[in-house]
Amino acid sequence: MPERSLKKEFTKGIIEENGVFVLVVGLCPALAVTTTLQNAVAMGVAVIAVLLCANTLVSLLRNFIPREVRIPCFIVIIGSFVTMVDIIFRGQLPPHISASLGIFVPLIVVNCVILYRSESFAYNHDVLRSLLDGLGIGLGFTLALCLLAAVREVFGSGTIWGYPWVPISWPVRYVPAAILVQAPGAFLVLGLLMGFFKWLGLRKRRA
Repeated sequence: MPERSLKKEFTKGIIEENGVFVLVVGLCPALAVTTTLQNAVAMGVAVIAVLLCANTLVSLLRNFIPREVRIPCFIVIIGSFVTMVDIIFRGQLPPHISASLGIFVPLIVVNCVILYRSESFAYNHDVLRSLLDGLGIGLGFTLALCLLAAVREVFGSGTIWGYPWVPISWPVRYVPAAILVQAPGAFLVLGLLMGFFKWLGLRKRRA
């Protein structure tokens, strides 16, 4: 199987190998933190940072990591970068966002998206390809979180980025569908979006 171009290594993670809608991995944060767009962006930045650093370091060390102990080594590498990101977030993010993300930032250590890319890609490819793979997969994951969060916040809270999207001066008032920012709503929106993208893919193949 021929190697993809560098451009393809980057773009594949955005659509055709999207972590949430195609590979269906890393759903725990995708469902838990997407009540607001701010949370989704913060989690996405954390995942991109850890993916970039972990993929790069795993690729650099791949000839020195014995295959028999590769998974524990990957977890140590990922955990180190997650700890750094968590410390930075706690010091720099607004308290309400940091509190909302809570345990889900430390749980990036066992996020299947990151461990999967270390195992299936970075351990078998050079640094440049691993870096582009991490950036593309991370960006695709972030866009998926933002799409989920935008739908849930707009229709479940009546806001976007924390601001009401229906002006107060308007004579009409939007009544939010509160279930969308609760756990059942997360599954509902995720299922509808996954079905929509599956339908688009089938339509594209038939065209």
